[in-house]
Formats: sequence, structure tokens, C-alpha cells
Amino acid sequence: MVSTKGATPNSLDTPDSKQTGASAPDRSSTVHNYEQVLVALRRVIRATDLHSKRLSKHAGLTGPQLLIMRTIRALGEVTIGTIADKVSLSQATVTTILDRLEQRNLVYRVRSTQDKRKVHAHLTEQGDEILARAPNPLQEDFIKKFQSLDEWEQTMILASLQRVANMMDADDIDASPVLHVGPVLREDGWKSETKS
Repeated sequence: MVSTKGATPNSLDTPDSKQTGASAPDRSSTVHNYEQVLVALRRVIRATDLHSKRLSKHAGLTGPQLLIMRTIRALGEVTIGTIADKVSLSQATVTTILDRLEQRNLVYRVRSTQDKRKVHAHLTEQGDEILARAPNPLQEDFIKKFQSLDEWEQTMILASLQRVANMMDADDIDASPVLHVGPVLREDGWKSETKS
């Protein structure tokens, strides 16, 4: 009997061992892993899509519009700059969204009596009613669940998702922390490479 003490896996990989059923490591698990990652990504995209459609159906709003209206309700008399900071969108984008909301009579703007350079946004009664029946933003529930995790797990998820974004060549895509899909509109703070 031949001793295998101290033998490395490669030294046991002889033609005889291959004939007796030993084989190279099965790489099907690797394929399975990346397929599962793609399925998980697809589920995230699908969940975001379904939530956006539900929001549009029940309230006629986009995700960024909902966040801006909720910010106005939460803060009361609030400037465009403060709204922009709270929802992580540019002031120009917030102004464009407010223009659309104002056209629908959901918000109105008033110039400050104390500082004429400042404009404050307010919800109309109709805006308040729509907001009352609108579902919570998808990221709100996500944030609560995420913050309940241990710090090490939060860090692991963040690092993994940043790596995934890098692997999808998405590092330079401008995005705000708003889970929203649908038409890529400047109104919602997304940059488009095509000219409209």
C-alpha cells in the first residue's frame, strides 16, 4: 500500500485516480452562484418597478415627487435648498419637480417676507390628501431594516453592492438614494446621455 502522508492534492491527481472516478473540482457551484446573484439583482429591480407602478397608480406620483412632498410636510415652511439637501437631489432638479407639482396644484411657493431671496414651498390641501393615501417610499422600509443590522453586516452589504456596481461599469452613473425606475427623466434627477 502506498502512503499518501504529506501528499498534496495535485500529487494524487494521477491518470489512475481520474479513471477511478476522481475529478477536477466541480465549477457548477460557481455558475450557480453568479446566476443567483443575477436573480437577486433582478428581484431588486422588479420590486422597485412594482413599487413605482403602485405609487403612480394610487397617487399619480414618482418616487422623487413623493419624497419632496413628504419633506415639505415634515419640515413645514421649507426652502428649495433645504429640500434638495434632505432628498439628495440638486436644487435645479428640485425646482423642476416643484414646477410640475405646482402645475398639478399639489404644492405652492411663497417668497419669504423676511428674505426676498428665499422661496418657501408648501403643500396644498389637494397635495396633503394625495400624500395621505400614497404608499411609503420603498427605501424607507429598506432603511429601517438595514439600520437594524449589526454594523459589520451593513459594511459587508455596502462593500458587496459597491463591488457589484463596479462590475456593472456603473461607478460613474449619477444616482440619488431614491429607489425609482421608469422613464429616465431629468425631472427625477437622472442624467441621460441622449439629448431630448
